[in-house]
Amino acid sequence: MKITGTIDFDKLRMIANENRKKVLDMVYFGGSGHVGGALSATDVITYLGECVIDYDSKERDKFLLSKGHAVPALYAELHHLGYIQDAELSTFREINSRLQGHTNLLHMPLTDITTGLLGQGLSYGVGMAFAKKLKKSRNTIFVMTGDGEMHEGQIWEALMQAGHYKLDNLVLIIDRNGLCSHQPVENVISIEPLRERLEAFGWNVKEINGHNMEEIHSCVSGLNAQYGKPKCIISHTVKGKGISFMENNGKWHRNIPNKDEYVAACKELSLAREGI
Repeated sequence: MKITGTIDFDKLRMIANENRKKVLDMVYFGGSGHVGGALSATDVITYLGECVIDYDSKERDKFLLSKGHAVPALYAELHHLGYIQDAELSTFREINSRLQGHTNLLHMPLTDITTGLLGQGLSYGVGMAFAKKLKKSRNTIFVMTGDGEMHEGQIWEALMQAGHYKLDNLVLIIDRNGLCSHQPVENVISIEPLRERLEAFGWNVKEINGHNMEEIHSCVSGLNAQYGKPKCIISHTVKGKGISFMENNGKWHRNIPNKDEYVAACKELSLAREGI
């Protein structure tokens, strides 16, 4: 992990705010994309990029964004870290752009995985974590899924396998924003009691406010002291976080703001930045 010394939480909040603006810009100017789920995941992705994943290291922790349609949040953070240039952000979802609508290992190796169909990322994570164990590597595999993604049967096969092999170098982060596409997750197929189910599969489970940098840091930085079980962070978030008319509104799973909505959203993010 990159974590060293004192963490400047206000700086992290500022970066997350900037990343939300980039997410909005990519979706608005690109005319395509999933803004709601990207905004709910922004704080955790920002924290991991700033404090945990050392993208300059050849042998490093990995971050697999299984809910790959939230990739604008990851591109925004990679841009902040200097791996994506300013002009490239405007190519989001264009043909032949590196910045495709889901993570693509061929175009962007730093994203660590190619995604598309939901439910596959955790299986990749289990394989990577098992390989790291065989190589006696001390690196960690982080996988982020959506809570609606927990409906996929492949997820539960991977949960069972990770528990069986006691993959304590695997961290699953569930972006628990409560919405599956446009509908409440619990109305589609209930996944509760989620924590108890995960624990029954042999996982060490923590729950946090996924928009609170202090809670994110406290949880993630304490993971290395936990052994013998794979680890899960249930990150309680708000879909569309940071833009009031998008928050908890299924319409913004995949919807493109018009000009007036874009201007209003920019104003809210600017006011939030001033308040940090």
